[in-house]
Amino acid sequence: MNLILKLALCLGLWSGNLASAADLKEIQARGELRHLGIPYANFVTGSGDGFDVELVQGFAKHIGVRYSLVVSDFYNVIRDLLGKDPVRKGDEVSLTGNYPVKGDMIATGFTVLPWREAVLLYSKPTFPSQVLLVARHDSKLQPIKESKSLAQDIASTKALIGKQSLLVMERTCLDPSNYGLRASGIDLKAYNRSSNLSEMVPALINKEAELTLLDVPDAIIDLKKWAGKIKVIGPISEYQDLAAAFPKDAPELRKEFNTYLQQIKADGTYDRLVDKYYPGIRRYFPDFFSRRN
Repeated sequence: MNLILKLALCLGLWSGNLASAADLKEIQARGELRHLGIPYANFVTGSGDGFDVELVQGFAKHIGVRYSLVVSDFYNVIRDLLGKDPVRKGDEVSLTGNYPVKGDMIATGFTVLPWREAVLLYSKPTFPSQVLLVARHDSKLQPIKESKSLAQDIASTKALIGKQSLLVMERTCLDPSNYGLRASGIDLKAYNRSSNLSEMVPALINKEAELTLLDVPDAIIDLKKWAGKIKVIGPISEYQDLAAAFPKDAPELRKEFNTYLQQIKADGTYDRLVDKYYPGIRRYFPDFFSRRN
């Protein structure tokens, strides 16, 4: 093989790695589904299992291909899916750069957010969530008294923050921009040592800030893990949906995943996964778990 042909083949393979992720037929022809996951809150445990790991393993079997977990993080997971980096400017989102495409779908307790919907296709909801305000156990703040209005509860919770420092993580579900906190005069402390959301509570306990944000799946785990050291003050967000995410040019893959999700909700597989990884979650979101379709 001459040098020019070798270079051409190498360039072809390299450009192929930068191409957009494949749709259903291409994945079935390849014989492998690459699942982009982030170790986080029992969705991806880091030990080879997790709610979303088992969910996508079942989907891979459903479409007749091998399963492969590709570990990512919240800063890079969209880049790893699209080969482009999302850049937010206010409500506008653009895609920049050219990067290797490492996976075919994201499933990792991934919150459905408007700016993400601008560049991704989401499945039907796979799990519920909500963002909460959390303080150390010795904080003077007390949990709000729940009213009949979630909007009022959110307003009451936000009002308690005042001038206290709030630990947040940008480009995740705990980004203050998602909840109108950035322009409100709050003393925001961006956690940037990593994109690991499980580090937020240890940082709070270590007094890096007076308050922090957590979503409900993570809070359930942390309240048990750090029992007696933290307390929930109240809600910061409306109820949220978590879902699997796909490239815009993979509609058939998303469609087949929705079909699979409906099937496992009907046959009891989904409920068994919920009970395995999040016992007790139903009391927080009874309406979500009463839905079967």
